[in-house]
Amino acid sequence: MATLHVRNLPDDLYERLRQRAREERRSISAVVIGLLDAGLAERGPSRREILESVDRRRSFRPADAGAPDVVTLLREDRDR
Repeated sequence: MATLHVRNLPDDLYERLRQRAREERRSISAVVIGLLDAGLAERGPSRREILESVDRRRSFRPADAGAPDVVTLLREDRDR
């Protein structure tokens, strides 16, 4: 197994880790490994995926999909 050393860990963060380890009756190392594993497992979309999604939405034109434009929808709504 690999070893990871963390430098310049803020005192308050270390204290919170120590407290959690005490509450869970585990070592600080075990708590940190669990937190790292959970944090890396919950991976959201990458920056590239987000930007590609934004670009797709920017280039979408409702008229190209056969949908009415905003002005038409507002007029229809006001005419009701």
